[in-house]
Amino acid sequence: MHEGEGMVEEGHLRVLIERVRPEIDGGRYPIKRVVGDRLAVEVDLIPDGHDAVGGALLYRAAAPVGGAEAAGAGGATGATGAAGAADALTGTAGGGWHEVPLERLNANDRFRATFTLSTLGTWEYTVVGWIEAFTTWQRGAKRKVEAGQDVSVELLEGALLLAAAAERASGADVPALKKAAEVVGDTKASTETRLAIALAPETALVAARAPDRARASTYPRVLQVIVDPPRARFSAWYEFFPRSFGEGGKHGTLADAEQVLPHVAAMGFDVVYLPPIHPIGTAHRKGRNNSLKAEPGDPGSPWAIGAAEGGHTAVHPELGTLADFDRFVRMARDHKLAVALDIAFQASPDHPWVKEHPTWFRQRPDGSIQYAENPPKKYQDVYPFDFESKDWRAMWDALTGVFLFWAEHGVKVFRVDNPHTKALPFWGYCLREVKKAHPDAIFLAEAFTRPTLMHALAKLGFTQSYTYFTWRTGRDEIIEYMTTLTKTEVAEFYRPNFWPNTPDILPEHLQTGSRPMFITRLVLAATLSSNYGMYGPAFELMEHVPRPGSEEYIDNEKYELKRWNLESAGSLRHVIQRVNHIRRENPALQQTNDIRFHRAENETVLCYSKQSEDGQSVVVVVVNLDPDHTQASWIEIDLPGITDQDRSFQVHDLLSDARYQWRGRRVYVELDPRVMPAHILKVRRFVRSEHQFEYYL
Repeated sequence: MHEGEGMVEEGHLRVLIERVRPEIDGGRYPIKRVVGDRLAVEVDLIPDGHDAVGGALLYRAAAPVGGAEAAGAGGATGATGAAGAADALTGTAGGGWHEVPLERLNANDRFRATFTLSTLGTWEYTVVGWIEAFTTWQRGAKRKVEAGQDVSVELLEGALLLAAAAERASGADVPALKKAAEVVGDTKASTETRLAIALAPETALVAARAPDRARASTYPRVLQVIVDPPRARFSAWYEFFPRSFGEGGKHGTLADAEQVLPHVAAMGFDVVYLPPIHPIGTAHRKGRNNSLKAEPGDPGSPWAIGAAEGGHTAVHPELGTLADFDRFVRMARDHKLAVALDIAFQASPDHPWVKEHPTWFRQRPDGSIQYAENPPKKYQDVYPFDFESKDWRAMWDALTGVFLFWAEHGVKVFRVDNPHTKALPFWGYCLREVKKAHPDAIFLAEAFTRPTLMHALAKLGFTQSYTYFTWRTGRDEIIEYMTTLTKTEVAEFYRPNFWPNTPDILPEHLQTGSRPMFITRLVLAATLSSNYGMYGPAFELMEHVPRPGSEEYIDNEKYELKRWNLESAGSLRHVIQRVNHIRRENPALQQTNDIRFHRAENETVLCYSKQSEDGQSVVVVVVNLDPDHTQASWIEIDLPGITDQDRSFQVHDLLSDARYQWRGRRVYVELDPRVMPAHILKVRRFVRSEHQFEYYL
C-alpha cells in the first residue's frame, strides 16, 4: 500500500520494533492475566542514527474474531495513525483502540507502558514507533549553540516543525504550538528570545504529544491476552464423590452431598469438585479395585460415562435429577463455593452416542470398538472418541455443547480429564467457543504427560494445569521446578495447580502415613502455588494404603462406595482450615510468580518468600522436608527494603501464633516435625508514627 492509502513504503521507515514482551511464540498464542491486572508491555524502539524516538502501546478489549491469527508475519509497516495501522493488521476498522505513550526504561532503546485489563474476555495490544522530529531538531540545535555556531537557518527549520505539530495537535496544545512556532520563526525577534522558546524542555514535551506518524513503524503482529476471573489465579479445590455420602450404606445422592458443603466451606475452600455425575454404563462394568468382574451392587466407575438414561448431559439417576443438581449448585453458591465438574470425553459401551454416532469411535478389523488402554492398564468399560472420524465436525460441536450445557446450569469451572489424549486443534476450537459465550469459564487440564504437550494445552486455552509437584520432594528439585514455572516464558501462559494427591495418585511419600509429611505437602502445595487442590476426604483423613506395588489407593473410591468419618479426631481439617485462612488473609500468597528462594545451609530445609504487588504483604515460608527428625539451619534472608536495613523486624508465625525478632540477613530456624514441620511467617515492619510511637504493621 502506498502513501495516501494509509501505508507508507518500507524505505521510509526509521524505527525498528523488536523484543516485544510479553509475547508467546511470535504472537501465535495469547498470554494470560486476571481482571483488574495492569499489563506491562516492554519493547525495543531502535532508530537509525541518534534521532529521538517515541512510541505508543495500543490496546483494546473484546477483540474481534481473527485477532492474532489475522496478523501478518512480514516486516514493519507505516501508517497515518497507530489505530489505523493496527486495524490494517486485524482487517478491521474503527476498532476502539486506545493508546498509552511508551516511556524510556534505559539508554539501550528499551521502552515500557502499562494499561488496565478492566473486563473479562480477549484483549489485543500492539506497538507503534516513530521519530520525534522536533526533539531531534532541539538536540542538534542545542549542540550548535553550545559550539558557538550560527543557528539562524536552524531556527526557521524548528519553526516549521512546530507549525506542523500544531496542525496535528488538539486541545490547548494547538495555540501553544502555534505561538511557539510564531516566536521561533520571527526573524525580527532576538536570537535569545527565539532560542529560549525553541530549546525549552516544555516545548519539546508539547510537540512530542503531536508526533508525525505518517512514517511510523507498527509492530507486524497484534498480540492477545486472555483476561480471566480472579479465581483463575487464586483458588483452593476440594474433590469428593457425592455417592459416598449416603445414609445407612446406601448410594449417596446430590441431596446427601449438600450436607458436605458446610464442611468444605468451613475449611476455607472455594471450589468443590465432583467427579463425573453422569449415568454409568453396565457393559464391562469394573468391580472393586478395577477388577474385571463387577459384583451385584458395585457402582462402577464414574468415568465409564453413559447408559440408557443418557450421556454427558444427564445426571446419574442414583444421584438424583437435573433439578437436584441445580439445587446443589445453588446451595454451594450460598456457601461461597463454585462447583467444578469433571468433563471426561469418553463413553461407556452403553452411551447413546455409541449407537447414534458409531463413526465417532474407532472400529477394529473384527468389528469391535477399540476400548481405552494405558498398558498394562485396560479400561474395557470405556470407549475413547476417534478424533480422526470423518464426522469430526459434528463430534466437535457435540463435545463443545457439553461444556455449554453445564455452563447454562451454573457450572463455570471444569476439570478436564486427560485432555492430552484428544486432538489439540479440537481444544483450540472448543475452549474458544465456550469462552466466547462464558468468558468467566475456567478449565483445569488434568494432563500428566510431556512438558511440551502440557504447555501446548495451556497455550490453547486451558486456564490452569496439573503439574509434577506431586513427585517433587527434594529441596533442589522443588526450587528448579518452581524456577521453570515462574521465571521463564512459561509463567505467561501456564498457571500451575498443585495437588498432593488425587483419586488416581497416592504418591510414595504419603504411603508412610506420616502426619508431618501430609502437613508438609499441604503447606508446600498451598504456598508455593496460589492454586492448589486435594482429593479431600482421603487427604484430610490421611488415607495412605496403596494397592501393592503401585501409586494407587487400595479399595479405590473410583470403583466402590466409601464411608468417610469427616469428624474423626485424627483429621487434618483444622490444619487445612488454618492454612486456607492464612492464604485468604495474606495477598502475598494469592499469586504464584513473585517467589524468591533463600539459601539454607541445611539441605533438608526449604525457605522462600512471596510479596504482594503493592509490597504491603510479605510472607516467608520455612519447611522441614524431613518428616522424622528435627532440623535446624542458618538461612540467608534477602528481603529488599527489610533485611538491608540495620534494624530488627518481627515475623509472626501464622501457624503457631509465635513471634520472632529477626535482624539482618542471617537468621536461625529450628523445626520439630512432631510439633509442626513448617513456619508460615508474616513479616511485620517496624515503623514510627507521626507521633513518634513505634509499632508493627
